Amino acid sequence: MRFELFIASRYLRAKRRQAVVGVITTISIVGVAAGVASLILALAITNGMRRDLQRQLLGSTAQVELMRVASDGIENWRPLLDRLRQLPHVTAAAPALYGQVLISRGARSGGALIKGILPTEERTVSTLLNSIHEGSAAALDPAATANANSPNSAPPPLVLGSDLADQIGAGVGDTVLVTSPQGELTPFGLVPKYQEFKVVGIFHSGFYQYDSSFALARLADVRHLFGEPNIVSVISFKVDDLYHADRIGKEIEQAAGKGFMTTNWMEQNRELFRALRLEQVVTFIVIGLIVCVAALNILIALTMMVMEKTRDIAVLMSYGVRPSQVRRIFVCQGMLIGILGTAIGLALGYTLAWAGGHYRFIHLSAQVYSLDYLPFAPRWQDGVIVALVALGVSLLATLYPSSSAAKILPAEALRYE
Repeated sequence: MRFELFIASRYLRAKRRQAVVGVITTISIVGVAAGVASLILALAITNGMRRDLQRQLLGSTAQVELMRVASDGIENWRPLLDRLRQLPHVTAAAPALYGQVLISRGARSGGALIKGILPTEERTVSTLLNSIHEGSAAALDPAATANANSPNSAPPPLVLGSDLADQIGAGVGDTVLVTSPQGELTPFGLVPKYQEFKVVGIFHSGFYQYDSSFALARLADVRHLFGEPNIVSVISFKVDDLYHADRIGKEIEQAAGKGFMTTNWMEQNRELFRALRLEQVVTFIVIGLIVCVAALNILIALTMMVMEKTRDIAVLMSYGVRPSQVRRIFVCQGMLIGILGTAIGLALGYTLAWAGGHYRFIHLSAQVYSLDYLPFAPRWQDGVIVALVALGVSLLATLYPSSSAAKILPAEALRYE
């Protein structure tokens, strides 16, 4: 062990003539540990929120969507779909028809966005059908029910979001009434069009906006409900690089021709992820103040220790210890406090973050946060950054007391001994 580190560790372990120095040293270690652990937990939460929101958004929606600019839908969509599916970077594509409806069961009702899909193709661009926890999506297969639109046939199948199903009190096997505002024109005026559907499944994506307002049905049944011809609202795409969805969307838009436009998941949720990034920066700054307060305690503890060890320092210097070595003794002592506190904080922070992510013991209101639990996603990169910041602040706190110790004059310090 180097001479300076040996003396620093002895000073750190030695009994104090003034107990307050030991107390402040302990508080410094605890402060650094608390600051580091808090930063690890805060960064794990913001990373977890961004990760889970992104995963659920990408699971519930397409990465790129193509639509008409100035019309109600895309006509002759099948040849266009087959052609765009062959583009580079496009891994899957599926059509969809959207419309606002009112879904009711008895006296209870709720507004919803119904989505007409082709189940086989929809599964290639989203995971909503895979998140069904009650019932099954098998009935959405066009071959499952023949002549769905004939007068004597059973009600067509419908899959509801879990929160929407709770709102209207519907379960698997129940019949609900779906009313479209795009009514029929009669001699008595515009009359809303309605049709009964049978609930065959309930999905739970974990994302409140979809669980509370989404319903899935077969594309042909939604067309019949809205009285639409053979059109779709959008063509959804899955791409090979979701972080370049904007560039790939432009390529799809150019290949589709004039009159088309694309949106992607980053554009649709730009404000959400911008707010999460800003929250991460603000959280780092605010909680980082805990480490700064702990650094002030290090400065105070080392300053008091220099005053306590003035005679010892003078004796060491009279034996030939250089001022630079004395300076390094107290720098090492402050860094030992910082390293010990940082190590404890990292161990505590990552342990709590792992436990929170594994057991999900903190629940949230999905209506407010879009997630029903508090996610944790600790990253080793954050631990490196936090450790470097904590050690850097600890090093800064040692500069003044170590310089003061190096300026002690042995003759003056030992004059009255």
